[in-house]
Amino acid sequence: MRKLKNSELDRLDVEGFKNTSKIPLIVILDNIRSLNNIGSVFRTSDAFVIEKIYLCGITAKPPHKEIHKTALGATDSIAWEYVEDTLELIKRLKDLNIKVASIEQADNATMLQDFNVEPNQKYAVVFGNEVKGVQQEVVSASDYCIEIPQFGTKHSLNISVSCGVVLWDLFKKMRY
Repeated sequence: MRKLKNSELDRLDVEGFKNTSKIPLIVILDNIRSLNNIGSVFRTSDAFVIEKIYLCGITAKPPHKEIHKTALGATDSIAWEYVEDTLELIKRLKDLNIKVASIEQADNATMLQDFNVEPNQKYAVVFGNEVKGVQQEVVSASDYCIEIPQFGTKHSLNISVSCGVVLWDLFKKMRY
């Protein structure tokens, strides 16, 4: 085996990314405090060609040096928008027939591996604050709550790791 050079990866340029079809998935960041986590979510969202990212509450917005450090240019390819109130955004998306899923540990949550996507349905997934998680009012307003199964001693995953796990799983379910 030989590692491939970047020039051999056949990746889209920014303009090609903007013109390619996206999976019907939106990411909502609910009060994320770490700029590195925000940048990582942009980069992961680019990898799985998601439609858009909404930055809500205290979540910082590009351009920012610390976001750029981990996003590596994905803030230029991924469509994004800042909305101050996450709950108002959820209501607006639901009015557009977009199904909203909070990624959280909650009673009656669906385990990620058991979550089934409906054909031709657009989804938005909400990732919460590194300490407090997704706001309870947002969880309550969501159509679904999806939990990532964990089997060790820790109670949570880093938000950027959670995003990678969830987006990969939903990408597989929506694309294949």
